[in-house]
Amino acid sequence: MAHVIIIGAGQAGAACAAKLRGLGFDGAITLIGEEPKPPYQRPPLSKAYLLGEIGEERLWLRSADFYADQSITLRLGTPVAAIDTVAQTVTVGGDVLSYTDLVLTTGSTPRRLPAAVGGDLAGVYTVRTLADVDAMRAEFGAGRRLVIVGGGYIGLEAAAVGAKLGLDVTVLEMAPRILQRVAAPETSDYFRALHSARGVKIMESTGLDRLLGEARVTGVRLTDGRELPADFVIAGVGILPATALAEAAGIALENGIRTDAMGRTSAPHVWAAGDCASFPWQGGRLRLESVGNAIDQAEAVAANITGANAPYTAQPWFWSDQYDTKLQIAGLNSGYDRIVTRGPEGDAVSFWYFRGETLLAVDAMNDSRAYMVGKRLIEQGRSVDPAAIADPATNLKALLK
Repeated sequence: MAHVIIIGAGQAGAACAAKLRGLGFDGAITLIGEEPKPPYQRPPLSKAYLLGEIGEERLWLRSADFYADQSITLRLGTPVAAIDTVAQTVTVGGDVLSYTDLVLTTGSTPRRLPAAVGGDLAGVYTVRTLADVDAMRAEFGAGRRLVIVGGGYIGLEAAAVGAKLGLDVTVLEMAPRILQRVAAPETSDYFRALHSARGVKIMESTGLDRLLGEARVTGVRLTDGRELPADFVIAGVGILPATALAEAAGIALENGIRTDAMGRTSAPHVWAAGDCASFPWQGGRLRLESVGNAIDQAEAVAANITGANAPYTAQPWFWSDQYDTKLQIAGLNSGYDRIVTRGPEGDAVSFWYFRGETLLAVDAMNDSRAYMVGKRLIEQGRSVDPAAIADPATNLKALLK
């Protein structure tokens, strides 16, 4: 009987398993996860879950009964030890399982601060898993001093939670501005002002020399010699694709697990999707770290396992929630040479990225209309007059006609 094994019980793995059943696949499906929890959403971890606004079961992607009802075997809390792509087997928990198709949805792992600079001290955290957030929740007491290393979206989301709970929050960013790697200066300026207005100290062009303390972190020393006290530290310095299993199995890597347009890896009957996978994109290769891509790519792989033979076409979109601001991003801003601002109108403002006359991406803050219109234009490969975008009299929806 056909047996699809999926390694990685996150958003992509769960989406692939569910899509296989939805497409009528009647073979065996085994979904393997390192964590002891059923597949759950990660984005709320650094927001609503950390704030205590939702409980653990609200994070679950499916009800407890779904997997049994769909005859999907969950093997949780046990990492895969090895993959043999010749014998088509997976070794997990002392068992050797045979597969007809294998899907790698291993996701990504957070970059950690090196032990050489004190990254192994108690009180130093990353934000990636339920266990990570559960471990740090007790630290979030009013008046405590939190230092966040890294001014990307994860770091800023954690800063927003800290500020809302009454902590003394400092964000360190080595680059000249927060969000430099992922957003335009206008978006950086927006979020710097948003956080500063709530008492968060943003320190840009500021490097970390080392963390201070013996067994537990007590502060940070900056590269300019200054020292800041800290009751705990969160490292938000990016993530890396989880490729160790694939590499050990001899599967080709290229900024993640290399796939073709269908999601196939270099090994026969082995596929990859989600944060861990890099795929062909506009003459190059792309790896996307987003929920939307995890779901869409995993479902495309499920379809191709069942014979669709259809290339995956990414439609990048992202979001971030900070305080009462919802940021929605459509497209990829790589290579932009011009920013067009629309607004502000009330608390809504959007920044539109152009390369020449070509629309590449939109950052929309509290402006779902701008996000929706920008997303549809980008997906259709259409551009619009930048002056029309900037003109508050322009009806954005009319641009879709």
